[in-house]
Amino acid sequence: MRKQIIIVAGILLILLSGFLLSGRVFLPSKFEVGQEIDALNGVAVYYNGRVGNVLGRRLTADGYNLGLKYQCVEFVKRYYYEALNHKMPNSYGHAKDFFNANVKDGNRNPGRNLTQYTNPSKSKPKVNDLLIFSATPLNRFGHVGIISKVSGNEIEIIQQNPGPTGSSRQKFKLQNVGGKWMIKNKRILGWLRK
Repeated sequence: MRKQIIIVAGILLILLSGFLLSGRVFLPSKFEVGQEIDALNGVAVYYNGRVGNVLGRRLTADGYNLGLKYQCVEFVKRYYYEALNHKMPNSYGHAKDFFNANVKDGNRNPGRNLTQYTNPSKSKPKVNDLLIFSATPLNRFGHVGIISKVSGNEIEIIQQNPGPTGSSRQKFKLQNVGGKWMIKNKRILGWLRK
């Protein structure tokens, strides 16, 4: 009987952890949805609460689609529009869709009008590159952030909507293996550069 209780408790703990990690359960926060929590070169990062929270679409004054408010895609497209004066030919799509698996390392990604690099790549990541993450069972849309710092063995990204308890800044190990630069995270598909 005790063994069954432990098994049931373990299963419940795993399920609860999955819901918390997926952002489907809202946890109390010191921030309010829509509150500015960080910025890169004057472009704000806003708090979104749970990952799936959507508060409408954000468009520029000239009608360019930036994406769903406070999602990761909205931040990176707003940053590229405001800080780098760049509009993507394909202004729609989920974060994982920014990476085109048919584009070879160092070639132009036509949907984004950016140069695409695979992880690993011959080209070292640079500040302002978009970093693309694959989908997961708990997040089928993937994720995208902007590289804010690069050193010899580490990168830092700035991101919007990493989850209710996630940080707007995150670091990853960077290493050169056999002449190729690899960011140490299995979910990272690659990076895009203007």
